[in-house]
Amino acid sequence: MTRVLVTGADGQLGRCIQKISDDFIEMEFEFHTSKTMDITDIQKISSVFSKGNFNYCINCAAYTNVEQAEKTPEPAFEVNAEAVKNLAIACANNKMTLIHISTDYVFDGEKVTPYLPSDQTNPINEYGKSKLKGEGHIQEILKHYFIVRTSWLYSEFGNNFYKTILKKARAGEDLQITNDQIGCPTNANHLAQFILSLIASKSKDYGIHHFTDGEVMTWFGFAQKILKEHNMQGKVKLDKAKNYRTFARRPKNSCLE
Repeated sequence: MTRVLVTGADGQLGRCIQKISDDFIEMEFEFHTSKTMDITDIQKISSVFSKGNFNYCINCAAYTNVEQAEKTPEPAFEVNAEAVKNLAIACANNKMTLIHISTDYVFDGEKVTPYLPSDQTNPINEYGKSKLKGEGHIQEILKHYFIVRTSWLYSEFGNNFYKTILKKARAGEDLQITNDQIGCPTNANHLAQFILSLIASKSKDYGIHHFTDGEVMTWFGFAQKILKEHNMQGKVKLDKAKNYRTFARRPKNSCLE
């Protein structure tokens, strides 16, 4: 039986993994939130890891508030970099494979074609820098790891663009959405299936992987698709946002190959 530890179990990806975990009968899962195992606490990590006899750790825990990270980067680096280092050390000490979720924001967005796992990284905001530093710790400490970069995650769980657009549309609000960035929206349920299939297949293809649903669009295009899926085109005013600005810079091209 393969033993799997999942961190960040109350986030949208963690909840998607929980939803399908019973389908993988050859695996035993232990799910932890920050309340039961704070990954910034190396003593707590060591205690949980030493008792669990795990084969894999799937790290779904992350600091994802891009705007706040730009204003106060320290919490982002604590969770996305230093805590990831804690997990990597614990995995090394317990002969475990780490599966870590990273982001399209490790790139600057200046490339005109989708990014390959081998492409040069160059994050343009503090969130992206914190995630890249976490990747670096894993690569320095572990031989057996999967870094899975993904983009524009959405699901029925948590807060995400899909649910926000739907909520506003159902409330009859006018929508103004940027058309300045392109990327690949990714259903977190599909990512969960990919991750558990990696384990089930006993893959040894260690290193950096990219996973998205593959369809390229802008945030405006994504909003159009959401409205169409729910037969709400024409019922809600949807315009392209003019002079769209955020505190943190965002990559213009977030497409991952």
